[in-house]
Amino acid sequence: MQIKNVTMDLSAVNSLQYPNDHWPEIALAGRSNVGKSSLINSLLKRKNFARTSSTPGKTQTLNFYGINSQLYLVDVPGYGYAKVSKKQRAEFGAMIEEYLTTRQELNGIIILVDGRHAPTDDDVSMYQFVSYYKIPTLIVATKMDKVKHNQWNKTVANVIKTLQLNQRDQLQLFSSVTKFGYDEVWHWIESHC
Repeated sequence: MQIKNVTMDLSAVNSLQYPNDHWPEIALAGRSNVGKSSLINSLLKRKNFARTSSTPGKTQTLNFYGINSQLYLVDVPGYGYAKVSKKQRAEFGAMIEEYLTTRQELNGIIILVDGRHAPTDDDVSMYQFVSYYKIPTLIVATKMDKVKHNQWNKTVANVIKTLQLNQRDQLQLFSSVTKFGYDEVWHWIESHC
């Protein structure tokens, strides 16, 4: 993907605030601190476009990043962070569920999991949720620069087994440090837009 321009178009908390230019959208989801902002910055070839934070749970809205005036990457709030109140967690859940189940422009979702560990119960729940709604899914195992190369097959096996990854969805290893997996993630995005 040749990136000519990138805009942070808007932040939304409900369907009334979604953009209405009808560009295809790819959502990005993952638990807090899994490297979502780093993945977005890598894909956009920008250093600090999506804010990385030392405080997990910072994203509290659906953030729409416009690319080349033709598609949106949509950053959804991270899940599974304990310091967010139950009420806030329920609100985030409702906001994410509304978006994922009603948005016509949504063409797929990228779920990020930490490549250093087995997917969490929250990761499994998110994957089961999007599978139920038959949303095309790419699982991206992040932080692979921190995993020894001879352990990568173990990471792949672990993710496939824990998530019970179905035949139609894909798994991609990724590192925002080395850019490993960059082309493959873009290829998946472009093939679903």
